[in-house]
Amino acid sequence: MELDHIAVVANTLEEAVNHVESALGVSLQAGGQHAVFGTHNRLLGLADGLYLEAIATDPAAAPIGRARWFDLDRFSGPPRLSNWICSTSDISSGLTRLGPKAGQEVALARGDLRWVMAVPEDGILPFDNMFPALIEWLSPVHPSAMLADAGCVLRRLVVSHPEAARLRTEITAELRDPLVVFETGPAGLRAEIDTPNGLRVLQ
Repeated sequence: MELDHIAVVANTLEEAVNHVESALGVSLQAGGQHAVFGTHNRLLGLADGLYLEAIATDPAAAPIGRARWFDLDRFSGPPRLSNWICSTSDISSGLTRLGPKAGQEVALARGDLRWVMAVPEDGILPFDNMFPALIEWLSPVHPSAMLADAGCVLRRLVVSHPEAARLRTEITAELRDPLVVFETGPAGLRAEIDTPNGLRVLQ
């Protein structure tokens, strides 16, 4: 698996968007709704086939009867970079190797996009949500190819956790991405991004 995109969550989508745009100095593009999880997003294209999404609970969504992804049901506080999502060409095999803690397959769609995402039943990923979420794209076109070039390049994604060494060990056999590094410290993510305004840090 390799890094696919990163997610910023907030109490509202406006807060998530403002957090990203203030940190990076660029504008996000329109996204859409995810009926299965009752969320909506906006997007930012990054170089090399990556992207960033700002995501929050959609107040206009119908009741969903299940836990939301990205641990949004428990979210509180200021907006933050909360999750990293890795793509795979065979999510079923990946989940077999990673075990049930990585979640169960959920089929999803938005517009012309089709994908399968691994989501734990309670919406909470291991290691305080620092464990990567797994995704397999079924659409012929990746979302990043549909986004305008904003001149942003992810240089490094730092995954911090008190048990960073154990986290790295659990996924090393699966992860093949030099952009992702692990540090021992409080649970959190830090993205170092080159922008038209210079190197910026998003947390």
